[in-house]
Parts: sequence; structure tokens; C-alpha cells
Amino acid sequence: MIIRRYTALIIILLSAWGFPAMAQPSPVWNAADIKLQLKKLDTLGSVLYIAAHPDDENTRLLGYLAKEKLYRTGYLSLTRGDGGQNLIGNEQAELLGLIRTQELLAARRIDGAEQFFTHAQDFGFSKNPQETFTIWDKEKILADVVYMIRKFQPDVIICRFPADSRAGHGHHTASAMLAEEAYTAAADPNRFPEQLSLVKPWQAKRILWNTFNFGSINTTSDDQFKMDVGSFNPLLGKGFGEIAAESRSQHKSQGFGVPASRGSVAEYFLTIKGNTPKHSLLDDVNTSWSRIPGGNKVGALVDAALAAYNMEDPSASVPALLEIRRAIQALPDGYWRNLKLKETEQLIYACAGIWAEAYSATPTVVPGYNMEATVQLINRGNVKVTLEQVDLPGKPNIAGKQELAYNKFTSISQSLAIPAGTPESQPYWLAAAHPVGMYVFSDPLLVGNPENVPALQATIRLRIGDQDFTISRPLQYKYTDPVKGEIYQPLVIAPPVVADLSNQVYIFTDTKSQAVPVKIKAMADNVKGTVHLRLPTGFTSANNNATYALAQKGDEVELRFNINPVKGITDNHVDTFTVVMENNGKEYTQSMQQIRYDHIPLITLFPAAQARLVSVNLKHNGNRLGYIPGAGDMVAASLRQVGYDVTELSEKDIMNGNLQQYDAIISGVRAYNVNARMKYWQPKLMEYVKNGGKLVIQYNVNDPLVINDLGPYPFGLSRNRVTDENAPVNFINPKNPVFHYPNEITDTDFNGWVQERGLYYTVNADKAYDKLFTMNDKGESPLDGSTLLAHYGKGCYVYTGISFFRQLPAGVPGAYRLFVNLISVK
Repeated sequence: MIIRRYTALIIILLSAWGFPAMAQPSPVWNAADIKLQLKKLDTLGSVLYIAAHPDDENTRLLGYLAKEKLYRTGYLSLTRGDGGQNLIGNEQAELLGLIRTQELLAARRIDGAEQFFTHAQDFGFSKNPQETFTIWDKEKILADVVYMIRKFQPDVIICRFPADSRAGHGHHTASAMLAEEAYTAAADPNRFPEQLSLVKPWQAKRILWNTFNFGSINTTSDDQFKMDVGSFNPLLGKGFGEIAAESRSQHKSQGFGVPASRGSVAEYFLTIKGNTPKHSLLDDVNTSWSRIPGGNKVGALVDAALAAYNMEDPSASVPALLEIRRAIQALPDGYWRNLKLKETEQLIYACAGIWAEAYSATPTVVPGYNMEATVQLINRGNVKVTLEQVDLPGKPNIAGKQELAYNKFTSISQSLAIPAGTPESQPYWLAAAHPVGMYVFSDPLLVGNPENVPALQATIRLRIGDQDFTISRPLQYKYTDPVKGEIYQPLVIAPPVVADLSNQVYIFTDTKSQAVPVKIKAMADNVKGTVHLRLPTGFTSANNNATYALAQKGDEVELRFNINPVKGITDNHVDTFTVVMENNGKEYTQSMQQIRYDHIPLITLFPAAQARLVSVNLKHNGNRLGYIPGAGDMVAASLRQVGYDVTELSEKDIMNGNLQQYDAIISGVRAYNVNARMKYWQPKLMEYVKNGGKLVIQYNVNDPLVINDLGPYPFGLSRNRVTDENAPVNFINPKNPVFHYPNEITDTDFNGWVQERGLYYTVNADKAYDKLFTMNDKGESPLDGSTLLAHYGKGCYVYTGISFFRQLPAGVPGAYRLFVNLISVK
């Protein structure tokens, strides 16, 4: 337990200084960075910012606090943003949360703050905190916020949102409510006493609301405390408006690229509890070394080191830093003593020019098998450094004692057996099944962690001057890309064999069998065994047993199974099957999924090799569909599952092709927001409808649109939505043919939906449109703008804000039936 806490602290501290463990092999600071960190070493103050989601944070304020005021600054995002939309790909839910986690970490590398999370999962838009707390376990998340306050020990807590409807989102309001309650609870030893073996009660000086001016809502006023955060920092060569833009623009999946601002700008604050600041956010907080017993001596040493610092020769500061380290070690154990000790050590490494990394020769390794590892070091400073020992997992002391001569590159390679119990590269919050709204993990030391602590690390023991140091470096995979150059990726720890299913949903409309190809991939040499499908009751497979033998790591074989229902389809229901692989007497049920984007590290996870078996009483008319991709969704793939021939339409297809060959054309989600060509394609699409085609437009947000007229007749888009996936749905005109052909749509078709009914509904629609449904969240007026249908010329136009992009990939039977009716309407 002690070792794990120490390792986690190392990772957190590296992240605190802008160098997350998984981002680079070794922190690299230039002379200006070192000067800034020396100044920060002399500052003992901290601020914790609390909100609900990735991109809620005020990056300008975080950067200013971390790099100008030099406070330890953290952002506690209650969720990982799993319930948002994705503008760069088709990942949704937990996969989107993984992307947004890494985008937050990329932002923190720029603005200098630290990143934390709770057990809460973003389950989608919530209209009020009452709804939020019916899905979130309020007491569990409150405990997380209390734990983070006790662990981080902020002098000041700042909320992004107010605890009322002005927050604009139930999660936002909930974050402010939880922060205010936690401010008091964290200081009370009777609240969450089980935490006190790890942390101690903590009372922050004050909790503030960082008021805002967003669009039409201005919550700032001249009587609030305010400060200018638009200053220019010459050591950084940037102002904090520039840093904020760079940081915020890391939220690429949300389309949050923003321009840089320059010059003075004020941030405003309203006091929630505690006294109101008059001069500084940290009024009445001692941020000097005198805040801890015996700290005056350390402060004097730091001041002297800062005054003597020579940017032309940082290594000249090492003796002074060694003296500072010795003085800090003599202080009583405590929060600031331990934090500043690690900061001092990072400064010593930087001034001494120590560079170190550990990497694997292959991107993937398997517990129980061998791997080749290399540790590389160089001493690029004018300081005597001795390498005392290098330890790898299961291989202590792989290198003898030696001097690290100036600028001489040292490389040490070693073959080692990966310990059999090494955990696989599964994000800790996804390791166990979880209910909607809450992740499940039991280790209290994981609370707050943005990602896993690396399972395989090298330990490097050095002697610098007369003092001993220990550096930990995660084993990573390093390779050279002919275009991008040297690339570092997190090392993947995998099971010996994984299965890949080409589809996540299999639709059965009758008892006809379906072929299920299963690709078995070896993650190690010489793997062999058997494979079968673990089928639910009601399904069978005539060939449900196969063997595989793969000689080399990376080899693959595709096995084909045939699944069919035992009985005919009489009702709609969803089941799940699992691929089970046996190897060396052990069963494995994992697949491997990787998410690749240039702006974040490679993400690898090992979800269960499962797929849904959806039994649905489904008829469909027509066969050929055209699909215009939007911001990213799986609707086209879902339609192929039910037998449609779907063609993704290109510029040439739309402008010069024969669109009338398609029984229907569908636009992907937010196509009119992200595809500038829609402005030029729209006349062709309207001509297609006029000549007898069927056009279905899926949801778009109301701003920005590349064209205002989305249909043949006028309508507008709002922010109206129905967030309760179980909200009753009423048919405005039950006799409308769309409810009867080719499938009889009933209330039961709206059972089993996920996350929401729909979003960004239409308003002010021309009378030429038929409105199909009314629906509403509890306590609200019915909304009639979810779906519009209009006949135009010989064809039919449909606009729908119903979230088919979530329902179809989730295998919701009724959503398939309704969508097929919309693309078949006469």
C-alpha cells in the first residue's frame, strides 16, 4: 500500500509540473522553465477549480493561477464527458470519455494545472440537479469531492457554475452544490471518517463562484471581487489569453478551437462561503515558506538560489538546490514538505541536465512472456552524477555502478519476463461493469486519478553530489514514423489472445442463420486453443466449437460461426453473446480496441468480446441507400446490418451522379454543421426529393449552420430536447401512414432506449410539415418538434432530432422499426 501511494504521488507530481508520465520519456525544461519553477518553489498556495465536464474549466484562469501566481492549481471535473457528442469520429459514451480525458490532460500540459475526476459518469444532458441525482449516487460523488479536497488541500476552492438554473445543465448545478457541501464536510472529521487513514480533514479559506458572461447570461457585476488575468509572462513568451486558447483548443472532439486573445481581461468572483477577498484570491493565506514550522530557513535558501540563478548555466544552481533539498528533508513530514521536496528534485534533474527514459522494443507485451527493455540516460550538465543502480520489473540491478560522464549517452538493454500478475492496459474505471451514471472501482487510492498508474516502470537510482535520488520512468513503446518522426506510445499490456467482432449488433428478423466472423489474434508467440460462443437461451450455433493455433505474435485467423434463433421472431428483445477463447487451460473473453488521433496518445482498452443479438419484428421497403457522413456516427453500419446496401456519397456522387437510384438518402448527424459542401449539395438534394426521392436529415445544432434552409419549407432549430430516454411518446396523428408502413409502430417501440429521446428539436415549422410526435421530460410542456415530415414534389422530406445515432448502434429494436418507416414513407 505504501509503495502504491508513493508511485501515484510521483505520477501526480510529474503531471503537476506539466510533464505527465505518459506524454514524454523525460521532463525537459529550458532555462526559462527552470526560472519559473524556481519561483514556484518559493510559493506555497493552492487553488482547486470544480465543475462537471471536460471543457467547463476556465483555462485562462487556470493558466494564470498556475503559471503567473504560481499556485498549485487543480481542476476537478466530476465526469469525463462521456455523454457529449463527438465531432472528430464515431466514438460515443465511454469511448468518447476516454478521448475527452486525454484532451483534458493535453490542456493541462499547456496551462500547468493538474487534472482529477470522480466516480461520476456523464450520462448526457440533464435539465436539473434533481434529475441528475436520481442517476448519480450523490453521497458517493460527494465523498469523492471531499476526498480530493482533503488530499489536495486547497487554500481556495472555485466553482465554475452557480447552484441554480443559471448553470444551464443539471450536471453544472450539481457540481456547485457538491462543491459547497464538500467545502464544509471536508473539515468535519465525522463526515466520511473512513478516509482519514489516507487523508486528514481540511478547511479551505473560502469557496468562490467564478461568475461569467456567456451569451445572453451575464452574472458578473462591478461589486464582485475581480482581477486582471490577461497579463503577459516574459518567461513563457505568451500572455494568458494565448495560453488559454491553446489549452481550450485541445478539446477537439467538441469543436472548441478558439482564437487567442491578448491584453487585459478581468475575471469576477462571488463568495459562496468564507470571507470575501479584497486584494487577492488567497487573501489571509500565508503563501511563503513561513507557513510551515522551520520553513523560514528553506525560504531564505530558495530566495538565494533564485537570485543567483544563471540562465546561461543552470547546472551552477545544483549545489544550492541540493542544500535546499537537505533542508526540506529535515522538516516535519507534511503536505507542503513532501510536495516541495518533489519539486526540488525535479529542479535538480533539470539543472543537472539529467535525461532518462525506458522503452520496449515492441508496442504490446503479455504477462508471463519475455520482453526486451532498454533504459537510456545522459548527463548534459556540468555536475558529477553517478548511476548507482537500474531496476526493471522482476530484474533488479541490471547495471553496475558507473559515472555518467558529461554528454555521454548510456544505453542499457535487458530481456525480462513480465510478472504474471501484471494488470492489462484497461482503464481502471472501465475494469468493472457499471450502472448508468456511475463508474465502479473500490480502491480509494484511485479516486481522482486521470488515468492508470503505469504497471511497468524502470527505477533509476542516482547519486548527485552527496545525495541519493530515485527516478521512475514508465516503460513506453518508441518507434520512428517516416512522416512524424520519433513517436512515443503507452506500452500496451495484453492478454495472450484477443477476439475481434466485425459487428457489435446482429439483427434477426426471422430464424435464418447469420454468419458471425470472429478474428482471433495472437498477442504472444505460440498461442493455441479452442474458441466457442457463449450464447443466450433462445439462440444456437451448429458449429459452436473451433480450434486455433497461431505461431507468431500478431498472427490472425478468422473463424466463422453461424447463429440462429431457435424459434421465430414474435417479439422484440435484445440478448448478448460472448466469444470465449481457451489458452493453456485459461479462458479469455477480451477484444482489443484502439483509438488513434494525432492530438492525443494512443488509447488501448480490452472490452469484452461481445455483441448484441437483437430480435426484431422488422420489415423494410427498398434496398439501396445513400449516406452523407456528418460529424461521425454508426447509422450507416447499423442499416447494413438489417440488409440495406448503403453507399457513402461523395461530391461526385451528389453533384454529377444519379441520385434517383437510391431508395432514400440520409445525412449523418450534424452534417449541416461540419460539412461546408452541404451548402452546394442542398439544391441537388432538394431536386432529388422533388423527383420522387426520400431524404432523411438527422439532427444538427442550431449554430453554426452552413445553410439556414435545411428543408423545402422553413423551420428553425432550438436547443429543446428530451433527456429522459423513458419519457412517454405520443403520436400526433396515429393514422399517419408513417406509423403503419412497412412496420406497425406502437408505444412498445419506444421501450429500451438509451440516454435520451432526442435533441435540438425543430421550432417554427411551416404548416406544410406534419409533426409526428409530442414528448416531454417530467414537469415540462410537450414538445412537438422532434420529427417533421413533408411531401415535396413527388418525394418526401424528413427532419428528425430523435437520437437514432445512439439507438441504432445500441441495438434498440423499436428504433430500427421507426427509422425504417421514416426512410420508406410514401
